[in-house]
Amino acid sequence: MTESVSTVASGLVGLAGAGGAAAIGLAMLRSPRPYLPGSHALLDPGRRDPLGDALRRGYGSASIAVQAGPGGRPLVRGRPVGRVLLRPLLERARRRGGRVHHGPTPPFGLILELPAAVPARDLLGCLHEEVAAHAGLITRAVDGRVVPGAVTVLVSGTPEVREVLAADPDRHLFADGTFDDLGVAEAPAALVPMVSEHWSWRFGWDGEEPIPAEERYLLHDLVRAAHEDGRRVRLFGMPHRTRRIRAACWAELAAAGVDLIGDANLPALARYLRTARRPRRPVVAPRSS
Repeated sequence: MTESVSTVASGLVGLAGAGGAAAIGLAMLRSPRPYLPGSHALLDPGRRDPLGDALRRGYGSASIAVQAGPGGRPLVRGRPVGRVLLRPLLERARRRGGRVHHGPTPPFGLILELPAAVPARDLLGCLHEEVAAHAGLITRAVDGRVVPGAVTVLVSGTPEVREVLAADPDRHLFADGTFDDLGVAEAPAALVPMVSEHWSWRFGWDGEEPIPAEERYLLHDLVRAAHEDGRRVRLFGMPHRTRRIRAACWAELAAAGVDLIGDANLPALARYLRTARRPRRPVVAPRSS
């Protein structure tokens, strides 16, 4: 009888230990990870908390589609941008001494993708009011001089976006550009600090075979030109049919010096960036045949 009781007790202790280990493991998964350089989250606007998972995984920037509500008010699936996005970012920044992530990290980049069918002027006016309400923590441009904050808000959309923003010498919004903006006097880096493009806009490589020399050279050349022009580079929409293809594509972007790799698969990209090095390979122009 004593042995039976002892056996049962041991089993219960073992179960408790296993349950405790599982609880610890779950707590580790939920606890915030350190800042993840090079990361960009393509957020799902349908989620109740679109930013939560990205922030817990240490992502340093994110983009999300925005809708126009009554009077041009910017919304995320019917909810105010300020409540869904700005409030959680800025509350974190206040708790962390002016940074979204712990330590000397760069400003968190928040890219708002405006709908093309809606006039941008009203939307930008309402958006600027929301952002300016938190002026002390938002990156600001004053007469061409950029004053960094905890969060930099960029707007992606039609050419009208840039025209409206350029007319305001004191603003808390910036334009998200493309490689076509490089060297353009009307699109200085103080107005368009980042160039962002979908992979398929200029490249045809699908990740199955090694990247063609011509495309690798083009990638490196574009990134180098953007950096020389004072811009950061964000690329997204890479082929992702298999884990091997994803890793091959991300490795090429990292080797070219792409500043931000964007993807909707947040766990996979985070794992890759935390374990992979970011090598720089010198690339020469391919020989003409």
